[in-house]
Amino acid sequence: MSDSVPGPVSRTTRAVRVGGVTIGGGHPVAIQSMTNTDTAEPVATAIQVRQLAEAGSELVRITVNSEEAAAAVPRIREEMERMGVTVPLVGDFHFNGHKLLEQEPACGEALDKFRINPGNVGRGVRRDDNFARFIEHACHFDRPVRIGVNWGSLDPTVLERLMDANAARPEPLPPEAVMRDAVVTSAVESAARAEELGLGGDRIILSCKMSGVQDLIAVYRDLASRCDYPLHLGLTEAGMGTKGIVASTTALSVLLQEGIGDTIRISLTPEPGEPRTKEVEVARQILQSLELRNFAPAVVACPGCGRTTSTYFQELARDIEAYMGERMPQWRQEYPGVEGMTVAVMGCVVNGPGESRHADIGISLPGTGETPVAPVYEDGEKTVTLKGERIAEEFQQRLEAYVHYRFGDR
Repeated sequence: MSDSVPGPVSRTTRAVRVGGVTIGGGHPVAIQSMTNTDTAEPVATAIQVRQLAEAGSELVRITVNSEEAAAAVPRIREEMERMGVTVPLVGDFHFNGHKLLEQEPACGEALDKFRINPGNVGRGVRRDDNFARFIEHACHFDRPVRIGVNWGSLDPTVLERLMDANAARPEPLPPEAVMRDAVVTSAVESAARAEELGLGGDRIILSCKMSGVQDLIAVYRDLASRCDYPLHLGLTEAGMGTKGIVASTTALSVLLQEGIGDTIRISLTPEPGEPRTKEVEVARQILQSLELRNFAPAVVACPGCGRTTSTYFQELARDIEAYMGERMPQWRQEYPGVEGMTVAVMGCVVNGPGESRHADIGISLPGTGETPVAPVYEDGEKTVTLKGERIAEEFQQRLEAYVHYRFGDR
């Protein structure tokens, strides 16, 4: 019997090119985020796009909700180019996207992808006409489209049809099951209609956003079984702080482990004064924790206990993580593969030597009452024992030398 732990499985999907990023088709799961500035203010919006891109967002979405916003999109692109920002720009349209793209064609040219919610473009014949006009614009500009269904703005026509069919069943399903089916059906039928209107199947991405973890998992499992389009994952209203992070991590980790999901967005409500980039950091941590991608070396540190009454190991772990963050831009250029490195900073003898040996490089600091020495392990072997007042500085020097030795000259 093998002791190996199975990793995430893969799901075969079409590949969709969005600017310089490919979503699906076996490519790495892409991270995206969304600005919360007024799109009609191009400088402020472009600055936030740059901040999100620098934090690691590989696509950035902006709201396009008015004539003023649509007119500002080309200026946002100009500001991005002036700042050297090349991240793909996605336009988020609701209600009036078909009109805005007709009124401001330069907006369509400046965007790399469009997003439409089929539940927000009207009802009946009006809905069909507006959706068709939007897809025709996408074809004209040769832009991919995310057809994004939200449970809170679900096309009522689809829901009513499925509710009527369910009522005629000998044993009707619970209403929540019908609602989940309606969300998926709306996405799949809208994608089929988009293809009928001329949008290539390799230009379509689907999403079915829910606010509940179990609902999201159930809906995406169903959606993945019914199509081979790339899927955009995310809770539509994850929430604030710990609640939002935990809910998003729980739902997305289950799906990603099953091979479901080609691009993700963590929809966190920022705390007052909190940077928008927090959601990008969480997305990166999810993907790296699942070993789907590596973005930066990981610092492993113990939580502390009665054996570690000093805060020294916590401060060292924090300082080493900050140091690696500062060095990563240069390391990434000079040392391919350094993103996958693991560094252990342990606080006492109980787990210290073992954890440090299993990391690429690690240090085991002395706990309360222990001999004031700190052995350093590199590739599982003890290489040096540090003592005195300069342990932190000397370990940092060892780390720099290890990176050069391990990842240099490849």
